[in-house]
Amino acid sequence: MTRSEKILQTWLQAVNNGDIEKLKFLYGEKAILIPTFSNKLLDTPEKILDYFLQLSSRENLKVTLHEKTVRTQAISDRFNAISGIYKWQFLVEDEQLSFEARFSYMLDLDSERPIIHHHSSQIPRVI
Repeated sequence: MTRSEKILQTWLQAVNNGDIEKLKFLYGEKAILIPTFSNKLLDTPEKILDYFLQLSSRENLKVTLHEKTVRTQAISDRFNAISGIYKWQFLVEDEQLSFEARFSYMLDLDSERPIIHHHSSQIPRVI
C-alpha cells in the first residue's frame, strides 16, 4: 500500500469511527476542503473541523471506498494526488440514504498533516 493509500485509509477510518481529532490533524493548516454536503469552500482548520463535527452527528454515518476506482498520481517525490469514488451513508428521518461521490485529494507526503486540498462532490444523475 502506498503512503497516499494509507492516508486515504486513515481518513476513511477516522470518518467511520467519528474520530474528529484524527480528521482535524490530517488536514494541513492551509488546507482547502470542497465538501460533499456543503456549498461552501472551507479554507480554515475551524471551518473544516465544524463541517466534520456536523457530519459526524448523522446517525449510522459510514463512508466506503470503491477500491477499483482509486487512482494515484505522483506529482513529485513530495506531492501526490489520489482520486476515486466513495459512498456515504447515513440516516435521514429514519431512512438510511446513500450518496455516491467522487473525490480528489492533493497530499504533501512530507507533512504530518498531509491533506492540502480535498474536493468531494456527489455524482450527478446521468440523463
